[in-house]
Amino acid sequence: MSEPQKLIIEAGRTERHYWADLWRYRELFFFLAWRDILVRYKQTAIGVIWAMLRPLLTMVVFTVVFGKLGKFPSEGAAPYSIMVFAAMLPWQFFANSLSEASNSLVGNANLISKVYFPRLIIPSSAVITSFVDFLISGVILVGMMLWYQFVPGWRIFSLPLFIAIAFAAAMGIGLWLTALNVKYRDFRYIVPFIVQFGLYISPVGFSSSVVPEKWRLLYSLNPMVGVIDGFRWAILGGDVRIFWPGFLISNGLVLLFLVTGIWYFRKTEKTFADVI
Repeated sequence: MSEPQKLIIEAGRTERHYWADLWRYRELFFFLAWRDILVRYKQTAIGVIWAMLRPLLTMVVFTVVFGKLGKFPSEGAAPYSIMVFAAMLPWQFFANSLSEASNSLVGNANLISKVYFPRLIIPSSAVITSFVDFLISGVILVGMMLWYQFVPGWRIFSLPLFIAIAFAAAMGIGLWLTALNVKYRDFRYIVPFIVQFGLYISPVGFSSSVVPEKWRLLYSLNPMVGVIDGFRWAILGGDVRIFWPGFLISNGLVLLFLVTGIWYFRKTEKTFADVI
C-alpha cells in the first residue's frame, strides 16, 4: 500500500511554491480547459461551424470594403482575401482570449471561494479554449490556399514563434483585464469596446504598409501590429517585409504587458476570494 499523502500547513509556503503549484495542479488546468471546450461545442447545432463562419464572414466584409471598394493593395503575391485572413487568425484568437479570460474568474466564483489552487490557472485555461477556435479557423486558411493555389514559402516554419507572441499578448492583457474585472465589474462592459475598437485600429483589413512612414512607429504602439505583421510575413512570404523598428516596439509592449500582467494578477490574487 502506498503511504497516505501529507498535508503540510506552513506559513508563506504558497508564496514560495506558487510556480511549482502550477505544475502540481496541471490536471485542474486541463480539466477547466476541457470543460470550457465541451460547454462551447457540446449540444450546439453550429458550434464548430460558427467558429469557422465568424472569421470567414469578417474576412469577406473586409475584403469587399478595403480591397474592392477602398482599392487597398495586398501584400506580396497573395490574394487580398488570404492577406486579410492571415491577420484574422491572430486577431480572433486575441479578441476571444480577452473576452473569455476577463470573465473567467467571475464565472468560477464558487470554485475560487472554496478551494486553494493558483488562480492563474483559470484565465490560462480560458486562453487555451480560445486557441481551439484558432486551430479550427486555421482549417479555413488551408482551404483558401488550396482554392487559390497559393503555396507558402519557407517562412511558414517560423509561424510557431508568432503564435507564441500572440499567446503572450493575449495572456498579458488578459491578466490585466481579468484582475480588474474582479475588482471593478464595470470592466465587463469595457472589454467589448476594447475588442471592437482594436479591430479597426489594427491592420486586419489592410496592410501596415499603407500607414505613412512618419506614423509607423506611433502605430506600432498597438501590440497587435507586430503579431499581425509577423503572421503575414510567415504565411504570405514573397515580397512581404517587416518594419523592424515598429516590430520591436510592438513586441516590447507585448513583453511589458505580460510581465506587468502577471505581477498585477499575483498582487491582487490573494483578495479574489473575498472580493468576488
